[in-house]
Amino acid sequence: MKSIWLLPILGMLLIISSCEKEDQGNLLIDNVKGYVQKGPYLNGTAITISELSDEVIPSGRTFSTQILDNRGTFEIKNIELSSEFVELKADGFYFNEINNENSTAQLTLFALSNISDKTTLNVNVLSSLEKGRVEYLISGGSTFSEAKKQAQAEILKIFEIEKTDINESELLDISKDGDDNAILLAISVILHGYRTVAELAELIANISTDIREDGELNSSVLGTDLINHAKLLNMPKIRENLEYRYEELGVTAIIPDFEKYVKLFQDSSDFEFTSSIEYPEYSDYGENILFDGKSNFKTNHDYSLAANLPIGVSLEIILRGGMWYYQFAPNGPVNWKVSQYNYTDKSQIFTSIESGKTCDLIIQFEYSSGNDTINPTGSDSIIVEFYENLVEVPNKTKVIYLE
Repeated sequence: MKSIWLLPILGMLLIISSCEKEDQGNLLIDNVKGYVQKGPYLNGTAITISELSDEVIPSGRTFSTQILDNRGTFEIKNIELSSEFVELKADGFYFNEINNENSTAQLTLFALSNISDKTTLNVNVLSSLEKGRVEYLISGGSTFSEAKKQAQAEILKIFEIEKTDINESELLDISKDGDDNAILLAISVILHGYRTVAELAELIANISTDIREDGELNSSVLGTDLINHAKLLNMPKIRENLEYRYEELGVTAIIPDFEKYVKLFQDSSDFEFTSSIEYPEYSDYGENILFDGKSNFKTNHDYSLAANLPIGVSLEIILRGGMWYYQFAPNGPVNWKVSQYNYTDKSQIFTSIESGKTCDLIIQFEYSSGNDTINPTGSDSIIVEFYENLVEVPNKTKVIYLE
């Protein structure tokens, strides 16, 4: 009798199990691929895809792979999901397009996506920034698509960008043409600036936390940090670095017009810029000839040529039209590279060596025999030209009058 009852029970269990699998409506994904980009991430970067519930809570089911090359490519095949929502996590080194070198530490980036209608998913700073805000909006009742669209628009607004038809963040690519991709690259370079990897990771985390509940960047400190670095970006060099990097990798890339969106942020942002070069009235070497408040200086008297440089800032000073001497020893130039004196046009170039430090040296003036075609102000004066942060024409000009 026991045998007679056992067989029907086993049959019922098999039927129930089969129905549960069918009711789950599992998604069978043949192939998911994409790119991880700050600049492009490097070969070996770890990629984790985690399944999420409708409330974007991890289900515990994960799939792992790694980047296959130095352009940030990853691919994972044959994954089965019971939900259409996933989180991608990338943790690795990347190419720093600002400094033209590989990062010295690993950076973790995220992306949330509805995978039901996509086979390509990219991970970048924009997808990472929006993660916390999307999770908060969904917890308040928004649908996944509503939360993604709102969070993205709010982040763009921080950078003075408004584009209602921009593609989803995880579909953007810094190596392809188009305004949407240009926006991603612009935000990417503004965020990175001249920061270390640790500083970049902290900045992304702090912005994500700040905007999580209301979608606005309320911290003036974070805003100032963004504009300070944005104003210093050398955009021609960034483009050159990226183009050469992709060419080196054998990739035909079209770097989008990110410059216009960086400039839009530079010109339109209300965040306070505080990263100007300081020209103190006095330095350790004496009264500073670069100080704005004074123009008259004595001959045969020790003065300083001093500037305090924020991180990421460069400076070139050109003196024209007179005679001067700088002390080489025992108190030699600090953080200045000094060119040979040009006797033809009576000029000399003083170039900063390292940003984030003070430049200083001791200088004396003498009366020149005069050449009014070189110095239209006369032989008893010297023209000082300020070239801040690699500009091609002087940011400002000052005339020094000798007594």
